[in-house]
Amino acid sequence: MTAPIEDIDKIVVTEATIRKRLTELGEEINLAYEGREVAVIAIINGAIIFVADLIRQISIPIQLDCIRVSSYRDETSPVQAPEIIDRIRLDLAGADVLLIDDILDTGNTLARVSEIIKEMGPASLKTCVLLDKHTKRSVEFEADFVGFKIPDEFVVGYGLDFAERYRQLPLIGILKPELQNPPEWA
Repeated sequence: MTAPIEDIDKIVVTEATIRKRLTELGEEINLAYEGREVAVIAIINGAIIFVADLIRQISIPIQLDCIRVSSYRDETSPVQAPEIIDRIRLDLAGADVLLIDDILDTGNTLARVSEIIKEMGPASLKTCVLLDKHTKRSVEFEADFVGFKIPDEFVVGYGLDFAERYRQLPLIGILKPELQNPPEWA
């Protein structure tokens, strides 16, 4: 079995570039919420590594909760409407909320989770994504904070997966085409 890094066809964002941008994003968020506490809601599993690293760059008080959403299964593009698997437990009424996801592509997941949060009556809601994929959105949606804009390619690493693999890579890369729909995983 090959090491996961050998499965990458092209590196899109290096580990060093990610680290630098995390510091900048943390500063942007600190400035935007200066003097306030923020409820950070992470969409997991994909955003788990991004959120863990990003919140260490945030100096304002935060609360943290997670929501689990599925729409990809083992495919390279969404195959279903976002399904809520695990709900938010924090009381968000009157809270300033920062919703964080790994990637904005179709917009369906962020739009759906944003609707759920708005129903909870927050004082404000902003969104942050590690990656904004240059693709046609299914719904109109733009993130307030963006780590990187990327081309319309299927990427893995730094939390993003294919069939629950490659999340541990410290970079973001394009998976080799022949591995994007393998007949069987060894």
